[in-house]
Amino acid sequence: MENNKIMFETPEQIKEYFVNLIKSGKKVKDDEIIKTCQSIDMSDEEMADLIDEILSIDDQDIDFTGEDEMNVGSMLLDDDIFVPTDEVDFLMQLPIEAYKKYKDKIINVHPSLIPSFCGKGYYGLKVHEEALKYGVKVTGATVHFVNEIPDGGKIIMQKAVCIEDGDTPEILQKRVMREAEWIILPASLQKIANQLRNN
Repeated sequence: MENNKIMFETPEQIKEYFVNLIKSGKKVKDDEIIKTCQSIDMSDEEMADLIDEILSIDDQDIDFTGEDEMNVGSMLLDDDIFVPTDEVDFLMQLPIEAYKKYKDKIINVHPSLIPSFCGKGYYGLKVHEEALKYGVKVTGATVHFVNEIPDGGKIIMQKAVCIEDGDTPEILQKRVMREAEWIILPASLQKIANQLRNN
């Protein structure tokens, strides 16, 4: 889908565009939504709200694989930066040679403030379940480089999210995605892209 050829002026136009795509039966990639939202002037919070609205239309019809060179839910940028989802980081172990070849070129977003609630076995709802069980008042998300240690790579960016009374793992997961993950992931990609351009 080459939506970069379409000019948008308002968030409503973007929402209508993707809603129509989804309703027509076409697959929509989350990175396409993010890139399109970044094409107009809006705050991080407005962008997170818009993405949430689009993705909540029908989760079953949305393809979260991104630009999938590896067929594991990762996005390939500039031919050498992989952006795996949190599930990929846990479920797939890359060969040690891959970590060496792509050192500081594979990034991951994890739904906690590393080093809390991270590492082997911590993915999906389990992260939020453990945060609530432990009783922390603040959680968040972390974008980090991936190495051979689960969630052990250098931290690129973090954002805190307050835990509220009555939170369930599902409610907390959604808030962390909206208030942290969907904000710091594109911001981290922009930061890395700027660094690459300046080198």
